[in-house]
Amino acid sequence: MDISKALDISSAGMEAQTSRLRVIAENLANQDTTGSAPGADPYRRKTVTFAEVLDPATGAQTVSVKRIGKDMTDFTMKYDPSHPAANAQGYVKMPNVNSFVELMDMREAERSYSANLNVMQVTRSMLTRTIDMLK
Repeated sequence: MDISKALDISSAGMEAQTSRLRVIAENLANQDTTGSAPGADPYRRKTVTFAEVLDPATGAQTVSVKRIGKDMTDFTMKYDPSHPAANAQGYVKMPNVNSFVELMDMREAERSYSANLNVMQVTRSMLTRTIDMLK
C-alpha cells in the first residue's frame, strides 16, 4: 500500500470522528434546552451517519460523514408547572438526549480517532526510516 494512501485514509477517519465529537458535544451542551413557549419542542438530539467513499485522488476507500440527522425518539415529560414551557397540565417536554449514551459515543469516537492517529504516527515513522535509509 502506498504510504500516502495510508495517511489519506487515516486523515479521513480522523475528520469523520471529529465531526462526530462536535455533534456529541452539541447534544451534551443542549441536554437541558427546552422550548420557550408552552408545548414547544425542546432540543432534538442529533445523530451522525457515516458513508464509505471512494477517494478519486488515491483510489482508496475512505469514510466521511454522510449526514447529520435528528433522533426522532419521543421527548420525555417532566412535571414543572412553574416552567415557561409547561403545558396546561404542568408538564415540560425535555430533550431526548441521554448523557450516558452520549458519553459512550464519545468514548467510541475518541478510540477511533486515536486508532487513526496511531496509524498516522506509524506511517510517519516508516517514512522517516525509509528516508534515513536513503541517506
